Amino acid sequence: MTLSEEQRSKLDRAQEILGYAFQDEGVLLSAITHPSATEGKSVKFSYERLEFLGDSILGAIVASTAFHRFHELDEGGLTRIKVALVSGASLADVAAGLGFADVIVFGSSETGTGKRGLHSALENVYEAVVAALFLDGGLPAAVGFVERTLVPRMSLDMASEPENPKSALQEKLQEDGITPTYKLVETQGPPHDRTFVAQVYAGDQGLARGVGRTKKEAESQAAKTTLARLSEFFGLGGGEEKAAEKAAKAEEKAAEKAAAKAAKAEERARKKSEREAAKKKQD
Repeated sequence: MTLSEEQRSKLDRAQEILGYAFQDEGVLLSAITHPSATEGKSVKFSYERLEFLGDSILGAIVASTAFHRFHELDEGGLTRIKVALVSGASLADVAAGLGFADVIVFGSSETGTGKRGLHSALENVYEAVVAALFLDGGLPAAVGFVERTLVPRMSLDMASEPENPKSALQEKLQEDGITPTYKLVETQGPPHDRTFVAQVYAGDQGLARGVGRTKKEAESQAAKTTLARLSEFFGLGGGEEKAAEKAAKAEEKAAEKAAAKAAKAEERARKKSEREAAKKKQD
């Protein structure tokens, strides 16, 4: 593998930050390479594919840690901790603190832009590095990195923090046995300056769409829109007005049932009285 002076320098610095020497430096190089530096080349040479794998591995590590650490929390609390910890803001902050901004390989098209996509790039590189460690050193390497850099931020307070749209939607729909899923339906713009369109699904039923600068942001927007339109999709939600209307209908229905029950009782009593009167007349 022939490397430029920049690539060699950034690879060495990345391994120094990670405290890990890669057997396959190519996988680490991909993990720290922005798509703007690979235009015209295969997608495997940037972090795009690796971040997909890293997202799943990272989610599993965080979920397992929270599950074993907080024994009294229900699914909702554990979900809020996981979502808060692996959010884009959280990962970007950790990556910046580690010095990842200095090891990302950007293309010439990003020169002079102030690297406007740095926040999302930091998030994506963190996930890609998790995947690279997993591929090169197995699960222990990935777990060790996440436990050292991200898990220390985990706290019980996260379980009660305001939910982001995705976790809020998941909790709401799971009350009815529905688990929402997300699908990237469109990608717009060049590789280094993309806009993503995601759609949320309930089974095969497509719900709302969302647009964002990252896939996670697009999914979050899709969830937010779905939450606002739950009554349209499932007859759920609707706020205080809906709740009052529902209560009024329930009260009306209960009154109707009570009236019908009273009418039946009155009819039975009348018939019984008529039978007794007829019997006395016969006697």
